[in-house]
Amino acid sequence: MTPHQSHVNRPGGQGVRARNRQRSCRVQPENPEPYSAPAQTSWSATAIPGQPGAHLRTAQTGDAHPDLSDDAAARSGDEADATSGLEAIPDAEPTIGSKLLDELRAQIAQFVIPPSQEALDAIVLWVAATHLQPAWQHAPRLAVVGPAKRCGKSRLLDVLTETVHDPMLTINTTPAAIFRSIDEDNPPTLLVDEADTIFGTPKQAERNEETRGLLNAGHQRGRYVTRIVGNDHTPHKFATFAMAAIAGIGDLPDTVMDRAVVIRMRRRAEGEKVKPFRSRRDIPALHELRDRIHAWARPLLVEAANLEPEMPVEDRAADTWEPLVIVADLAGGCWPRLARVACARMVAAEAAAEEDHPSGARILADIRRAFVGRGEPESLSTEELLYLLRQDPESPWAEWGRSGLTARGLGAMLREFGIKPGNVRVADGTQRKGYMRNKFLDAWRRYCPTVHSVDTPSVPSGDTRPAALDEG
Repeated sequence: MTPHQSHVNRPGGQGVRARNRQRSCRVQPENPEPYSAPAQTSWSATAIPGQPGAHLRTAQTGDAHPDLSDDAAARSGDEADATSGLEAIPDAEPTIGSKLLDELRAQIAQFVIPPSQEALDAIVLWVAATHLQPAWQHAPRLAVVGPAKRCGKSRLLDVLTETVHDPMLTINTTPAAIFRSIDEDNPPTLLVDEADTIFGTPKQAERNEETRGLLNAGHQRGRYVTRIVGNDHTPHKFATFAMAAIAGIGDLPDTVMDRAVVIRMRRRAEGEKVKPFRSRRDIPALHELRDRIHAWARPLLVEAANLEPEMPVEDRAADTWEPLVIVADLAGGCWPRLARVACARMVAAEAAAEEDHPSGARILADIRRAFVGRGEPESLSTEELLYLLRQDPESPWAEWGRSGLTARGLGAMLREFGIKPGNVRVADGTQRKGYMRNKFLDAWRRYCPTVHSVDTPSVPSGDTRPAALDEG
């Protein structure tokens, strides 16, 4: 069966068979709860022969404004279910490709327990996408991170090594050796383990800045590094484009995480069991499956390069996930639905994690809540703003540094967004150092367009008010 045939619906009994296919596509390893709850919107199924995924675009256009429950309508945009409508995407006709992806998922699930069903689906699609690298405009990274040792990161990398296209392990490999090994027409798949030894401390990160630059540049086709070669010192451009899986303890540099499908591994709990990985026993079966995936995928290079699927996310996240969604559309079966659900949920989860990080957009969101809680005044003194930030029990500012967030620390974070303190007039008519609300408007619009107001504590009056801090 060709991929073009994969989206032709069977006449009659389609609903029953679709439900059966959805059940057959669900693997249930002993994983934690998914990133978010399923949605209820229903899409019609009208497959278009020769256009993988076209029925999904048609359905999405027709349901641009689905009916929402009163509860969903009341939620703000960042709380709404990221997968609204995606769970109801109809299955396409299964193909050889969908069966191969099912088989690969079952193989991976034997050896590791990813943090969610969506993470497992994403790993499978990423592996298959490595066999179509010449078709992609962007080479998604797979960031396999965990909070501690023994979370299964290296074991997952072991399995990836035996299933991806042309694996290149980069243990103790210099950046120069890596980019000299990348073939622009048929790039390898880079596999980096123990990335915390490369980027773990500021000194390590500084020593390995070239490696980080290589990983960042290689995310997009057409980015080269220029080096002098030969006795005549001739400038030569080296390609950097290649997919990469990077495993380590703790988060990778932000610029790498922003270009990655992030798999946050966790240590197995009591009762969660996996099959030990034994090279002599397990590698031959993985290689045989890898070769069948490659044989299915390579004839689809031109078709994959020409597809531009509708994505449930935008900007760099869409660039990163597009190859995985295209692979799913080519494979058919339940995979177009699984790919989009995984994309929406995992990107939303990373966005939420970034918002909780005690820098960046988190400080902007908390300051916005402070202004909202005060009734949107034109300005707040630095003293009052710091007091409000520290009083939020769910924020990190009371324990930021040695004695909580200071005026100097606040100013340093806000300078990254072009916001500086100045002289402001407060409610009692006096003039103090502080921040004008209108200075935040552009940053709020860009980094935290919605905000939940909270009960803001009243600032003590008189001598009990916090002492003014260094405004430097």
